[in-house]
Amino acid sequence: MKIAIASGKGGTGKTMLATNLAYTAAHLGWSTTLLDCDVEGSNAHLFLRPEIQVQEPVNTLVPEVDAAKCNLCGKCGEICQYSAIVPLGKRVLVYPELCHACGGCQLVCPTGAIREKAREIGRIEIGQADGINFVRGSLAIGELMSPTVIKAVKRAGKHKGLTLIDSPPGTSCPVVESVRDA
Repeated sequence: MKIAIASGKGGTGKTMLATNLAYTAAHLGWSTTLLDCDVEGSNAHLFLRPEIQVQEPVNTLVPEVDAAKCNLCGKCGEICQYSAIVPLGKRVLVYPELCHACGGCQLVCPTGAIREKAREIGRIEIGQADGINFVRGSLAIGELMSPTVIKAVKRAGKHKGLTLIDSPPGTSCPVVESVRDA
């Protein structure tokens, strides 16, 4: 069973409720996991003080252009809805922070000049606290793609039993990703 704790506003007690439910369930004998999906301001670890056993980077894919192969056709820029790749003059500029990792630019490149490379945008930590499996995500400063880190937290926290999801505040994409399938 997955239960997401969410609210449209910060400071309403989501983390306090999630950590207390996790603690109580674990002490009643339930197999319990707490996922801290508030990757821009995670703080469940302050309540539970888990022993972190694993730290992993969270990566996204961004385009890299081989100028020797590029014919400056502009197809990569046409397909990108976020202007993350822009043919300009005699070169192609890539703005990794704007890229949504769809891979479209690589697919439409007729010369094979574009390949994708990994770029770290955050980290996850996996540990234990008082019989609670714990996973926490942290989005790197200046990054925008928090749903990617939230997906990584949820993948790392898959298990049978009770899963409690401490969602970020608001109603936008990060919240939707954290409550999806709860």
